[in-house]
Parts: sequence; structure tokens; C-alpha cells
Amino acid sequence: MVTPRITSEGSDTRLRQVQRPSFYVVAEESGDDSMADGTYRSTPHTVGPWSPDLQHAGPPTALLMRAVQRLGGPSAPVPPNALPARLTAEIFRPVPVADLLVRARLHRPGRRVAWASAELVAAAEPSQPIMRAQVWLVRRTDEPLDLPSTPVPRAPGAGSTQPTPGTWGGGYLTAVTWELTDGSFADPGPATTWTRLLVDLVDTETPTGAQHAAIVADAGSGISAVADPSELVFVNTELTIHLYREPTGEAVWMAGRTTLDPLGIGHAHTRLGDAHGEVGAANQTLFVEPR
Repeated sequence: MVTPRITSEGSDTRLRQVQRPSFYVVAEESGDDSMADGTYRSTPHTVGPWSPDLQHAGPPTALLMRAVQRLGGPSAPVPPNALPARLTAEIFRPVPVADLLVRARLHRPGRRVAWASAELVAAAEPSQPIMRAQVWLVRRTDEPLDLPSTPVPRAPGAGSTQPTPGTWGGGYLTAVTWELTDGSFADPGPATTWTRLLVDLVDTETPTGAQHAAIVADAGSGISAVADPSELVFVNTELTIHLYREPTGEAVWMAGRTTLDPLGIGHAHTRLGDAHGEVGAANQTLFVEPR
């Protein structure tokens, strides 16, 4: 279960001293070992690039992940110190900037692997699903295995770039820092960026490394856009995140590449990592049409 108002970085666990802004405010939460329900108020930090009334898909994806991470207990065990090793989020329609209901259920408990799902709906229309996620929770070993390290992109420096006002717009963009070390917001094509969260996922706790990855992974198609978003709409119908290690530290990097077909279908592949190396990847199927 998630412990409110606790932050954990390596072996350093401490009570939070300052309340930061957040993507969501917890209105109510309940649950037991096999279920978790919650009501959340969306803040302006969730606003995406397409409309001031619609959210970027990153924060709600992380909210679904967090709901699954609340599951588990004696009557329905999940792996100790479980990693959400794979999350597939289906996006049925845009997420409104409104009160949201999230329901998570544990379908396959286990001490080595467990499988769960979570659903997100608008409080005003609880019968209409907006997003639905399926998550595999996998046990982490007590002692790290001796394996080769993976490459790390160069750290941001004086040459890194941030998006300029009007490039994308929306509250989500300014809730995360984007320090590009390869590629450019002004030019289409593959790009690599380091990200840091300026706001928390919910107002009661600091996000985990896996939640940080989920918040930014959906932006892979944005940082590597091959077309001007003012001229072409490219939105993803789903997002699949694979993690084989939880990111540590405040920064998560993304290396994205997008391919669009003239027939209106695209794909974005994004590598994810931290200061110690690669931690996973994300993939998105894109629907494409002129604005």
C-alpha cells in the first residue's frame, strides 16, 4: 500500500516538509487487499496540448499505475517490493479536466507475479470508461544480479534546450522540465530529453520512480514529433510501458522516435532511463489527421 506523505530515495526515507502542487487532489480513497477505489480532482497541471478542457494522457496513466500499486495484502498477495513491469493503457476517449473515479482490481494474486487492472471514468459519467489499464506486477530480487550496464545519454548542460511558449502549450508542459540534449523542439525528428517533475502526482505523497516514468512516457510522440502539431493531429490510442528497473533520482530521460504513414497511422518508440542507465521503453500507436 502507498504510505501518504512519505518520500523514498534509495535508503533515505523522510516525511515531506513542503506541500508541492500536484496533478490531482485526493478527494476520497477506499479499498482492501484486492480492490482500490478513489475519487480525484484534476488540477490545471493536467491540461494537454490539444485543448484547455482535456488532459495530457501522462498523468492519468500514472494515476492508473498508482491505483494498482495500492493493491495487495494477506488475503490477496502481490510480490514484495513489486515492480509494475508492464502497463498497457487503452485510451477510449480524451480525459476531461474534471473529477475522476479510478477503480483497480487484483485478478491474479501471487508472490512472484501478479496481474491487475484499473479503470478511469469521469465522475459525471461513471458508466463511460475513458481509460483502462492492465498491469503485470513482478517480484524484484533481494540482491542485484551482476549484469553489464547500459548507456546513459549525456547530461543536460548549457547546450540543452527547453520548449518555447507556444510550441505545445498547456499546463502539463510547464509541470515538467524538458531538457533536450539531442534533437530540437523547433525541428521534426528523433529527440532525447531529461525530465524532472515540478509537481506531484497526487497531493498526499511523492511519486515513485515508476510513476514518474508513466507521467512522461506518453510524451514520447511529442518530443520526437515529425510534423508541426499546429498543422497535424497525432494522438495515441494506447500506451504500453515496459520497465525492468525502477528509475531512481529526480531525473528520467527519454529517447523518442516517431514514424508516421501517409495513410494516417503512426508509431512512437521511446527508450526510458535514469542516471544509471536504461530502465525500460514505451510504445504508442498513433492516429493521424490534419487539424
